[in-house]
Amino acid sequence: MISVELFLVIAALGTIVVAAAFIRGVARVFLIAQAAYWTLSYVARPLVLLSVDPRPQYADNIADPRLAGMGYDHGIAMVLQPVAFGLWVYALAALAYAVWDRKHRNRTPAPATTADFIPTLATIYALGLVARAASYLTGSAGSAGEIQSSNAIMGFVAQLATVGAIGLIIFLRPADRWVTIAILGALLTVELMWTVAVESKTPILGAALALAVRFAKYGWTRLRVVSIVVIAIVGISAFGWLQSIKQPDYASAQALITDSSYPPSVQPYLSVLRRFDLLEAATDAYYMSTRTWLTPLEVAQHSLQSLVPAQLLGTEKLQSGTAWATEVRGSSVNMTRVSVSLADGNINEGFVIAGYPGVAVGVLFTFGLLLLGVRALQSRHLAVVTLGLAITASPILFERGILGSMEVLGKSLQLVVLIWIIDMTVREYRRRTDPMAEKQPAPKRLGAVAEVRKEGEEAWH
Repeated sequence: MISVELFLVIAALGTIVVAAAFIRGVARVFLIAQAAYWTLSYVARPLVLLSVDPRPQYADNIADPRLAGMGYDHGIAMVLQPVAFGLWVYALAALAYAVWDRKHRNRTPAPATTADFIPTLATIYALGLVARAASYLTGSAGSAGEIQSSNAIMGFVAQLATVGAIGLIIFLRPADRWVTIAILGALLTVELMWTVAVESKTPILGAALALAVRFAKYGWTRLRVVSIVVIAIVGISAFGWLQSIKQPDYASAQALITDSSYPPSVQPYLSVLRRFDLLEAATDAYYMSTRTWLTPLEVAQHSLQSLVPAQLLGTEKLQSGTAWATEVRGSSVNMTRVSVSLADGNINEGFVIAGYPGVAVGVLFTFGLLLLGVRALQSRHLAVVTLGLAITASPILFERGILGSMEVLGKSLQLVVLIWIIDMTVREYRRRTDPMAEKQPAPKRLGAVAEVRKEGEEAWH
């Protein structure tokens, strides 16, 4: 039976989608992607638990023993109360933005970046691929939930490939349609392979989101809508299948045993649902609500520290994902032998820190990040556009709270500085090797995301 709280969650997510339908451009893409992500976490998982009533067992993170102990009906209703509140605050913010957007339809989009923008993106992508290959071959690529990379410098440089791929997917426009399809296909395939290598869904989801942003930039067609839906579904489904290939025989056998306790109609979706674990974080927050974790002042302090490189700060910074695992989830689950970084979610983090007012602040902070990403992708300045690409490539719009988002922004700002240095190098090289390069006019709308549909565009351009 669907509880009132679950119904409110579904209604709030539907409201977000409706608001997105009245908003133009990239903001619509981000809002729909958020609604889909939160639907998998806060709707699909509860519905599976309510319909199947699975028995908790080893290596099954879907059947949470804490929810089972309370009874799935009662447990899900309790943990979704702050979730329903937070999603409705977010839905109202989206509706307010939709009204504002309709009143400002005639504003002029931002001009473009320089003609060196695409060569810079290609350069940072190539450098990032080299770092990825080196980190993978040396065994320092990392994996899902790792607290820190065994080679921090290599991991930092490898992030260039992610930003470069996102930028090329969004902005690159060869004259030939089939060349475009080939390049986009190659970029998406590489991101899928890296997703499998690092055991994280973030690279392929970021690439799929970038493709949707590209379509929003040049206008939607039926082919584009179908393409983005198919890529998202195939990407996530293939991720689970490819991960199973890497698993040893005993792990695959254990996964088959675990999945066999679910009805056959549900089993194909279990690998996907296991990757969207915000319901677990909501359960963590419910059990932590009677205990103290961080004060709002401490959150502000740690957030500001996250923007400063550790070498300059001179002290160890809080890792919110690790702290959530050991201190928040650790209050209701035995985490003594587990060392991992977890997604907390804006709603769940806010509820643990300051109750329902904290939830409201957390979701409005995420909405502010969404608007920052939209504006950054419209900027004429490379550094600002790079920040927008970093936001698009990261999970902060979906599964991180204020602390986690500030950590990502701090790393992104360092990445922006590195890309700015690379851009200056690329410009100087092009100036010396091609005297005509500096005389070429900048593309008319290279770095700006169009806010109106362009008629007559090629389906994949």
